[in-house]
Amino acid sequence: MGAYSAMGGFPVAASIAEADAHRRRVHRRRIPPQAGRALEILGHAIEYLTDEYVHAGGSFCAHNAQVEAVQLLMRVNRQIYFECPEAPSLPARIRALLHLKAASSS
Repeated sequence: MGAYSAMGGFPVAASIAEADAHRRRVHRRRIPPQAGRALEILGHAIEYLTDEYVHAGGSFCAHNAQVEAVQLLMRVNRQIYFECPEAPSLPARIRALLHLKAASSS
């Protein structure tokens, strides 16, 4: 027997769903103000171009200049985001704290 997904009732093995939950980790990043502002501006530009394209009734094809422009902005957006340093996870911070306490008591 399998579980059913909420999206469309497709059967999904429960063990696969549990494995996916363990595999997914939240990676938070420390985004400095300058990078945050750039991400905000890029997000607005992507949203604007996408809205204009949809309202104009454009069709998605590989060589459409508007689609390529949105893809370019999205690549730059990801590049800026992934250049920001990852913040340590809660378990990593707790381990570091425990190691500091253990080192200071020795």
